[in-house]
Amino acid sequence: MKKRSLEVAFEAMGNAYAPYSNYHVGSCVIMRDGTEFMGANIENASYGATNCGERSAIFAAYSHGYRQIDVECIAIVTDGDILAGPCGICRQVLSELIGSDTPIYLSNGKESMDTTIEELLPLTFGKKDLNVI
Repeated sequence: MKKRSLEVAFEAMGNAYAPYSNYHVGSCVIMRDGTEFMGANIENASYGATNCGERSAIFAAYSHGYRQIDVECIAIVTDGDILAGPCGICRQVLSELIGSDTPIYLSNGKESMDTTIEELLPLTFGKKDLNVI
């Protein structure tokens, strides 16, 4: 699963639209039934309207009816010189949509890291804090 998710994420990175930062991100979410969803970062001159690659991928999965219980793993790749993890907004989104122990594979083609959202975002804020369980 790891190898395949990273391959698809690097393929997805080719679809990135990053004319402002020139920083390309690709992602692949693989579901337990084997379905794959690609995502790439899509920038906008109004930076707040930009969408990151990992959110693009997980939003595509949810748009097709999948939910947290269906997520097998997610890979997030960049073309940066150093290994990078998801931004804060993405960590918050992933904390609710992929599950705390779902494997997250990070790579920039030179370095890689296996992690989980629980490791990347301890003490998450979510449904429990809003008394919505």
